[in-house]
Amino acid sequence: MASGKEIRTKIKSVQNTRKITKAMEMVAASKMRKAQERMKAARPYGDKIRQMAANLSHALTEYKHPFLIKKDKVERVGLIVVTTDKGLCGGLNTNVLRLAYNQMKDWEAKGVKEIRVTAIGNKGFGFMQRAGAKLVSHVTQLGDTPHLEKLIGPVKVMLDAFRAGELDAVYFSYTRFINTMKQEPRVEQLLPLTGERMGAPEHGWDFIYEPDPQVVIDELLRRYVEAIVYQSLAENMASEQSARMVAMKAASDNAKTVINELQLIYNKTRQAAITKEISEIVGGAAALE
Repeated sequence: MASGKEIRTKIKSVQNTRKITKAMEMVAASKMRKAQERMKAARPYGDKIRQMAANLSHALTEYKHPFLIKKDKVERVGLIVVTTDKGLCGGLNTNVLRLAYNQMKDWEAKGVKEIRVTAIGNKGFGFMQRAGAKLVSHVTQLGDTPHLEKLIGPVKVMLDAFRAGELDAVYFSYTRFINTMKQEPRVEQLLPLTGERMGAPEHGWDFIYEPDPQVVIDELLRRYVEAIVYQSLAENMASEQSARMVAMKAASDNAKTVINELQLIYNKTRQAAITKEISEIVGGAAALE
């Protein structure tokens, strides 16, 4: 059995760890509220522009944007993976990276010859490097607030490749926020836009464009991509803070349980030492009689 001094040292160490996890839990709870408000504010715009972009896939305009042209055979795919920069958020990154990796293996099994990856977040960047994926762009150190100007460069690499015909489809993988206790990893198609996938009506129809279809559609689809990427990052950040708060709360609760167990062991050890000393004193006194 460990000595009383060793047990006291362990108790002190766990108490210090609990202070850290408790502080991180409170910080995550504070950031979580702001992240959830930001994410919820972005959802209506993102949903509406998805619907408008989906309607364009069935429009009868003479101008057909490259983002709306569906390839007959998909052999080259781009994947944008959204993860966090920091850890200590439970299985959040593990779940989304496992889903993305399994999807890549599934594509390869179906005959996809090339998969290009854009990593948003340090965890995804490190994982894809270790997995030997073909990384074409990445961005890290995003902070606690999504900034579109930091994302445009890495994502534009994928968009330019699709526009140039080097990619047949572009997907993005992120974690969608459901509630504080549940976050859902997803892989969704970004390009090409297909009305069936996005819930658009199948009948042909069109808008009235001013000044002309090309200018309006080009600007709308650019805004569509920006909105989807921004929203996915906002969803991921809200999920990150929620998962970190839950993970740190669990860590604090576990630390408290460990402290109680160590305290009980310490009390038993101390009581055993006292009993031993009393027995020795009584034995010595009996020997003197």
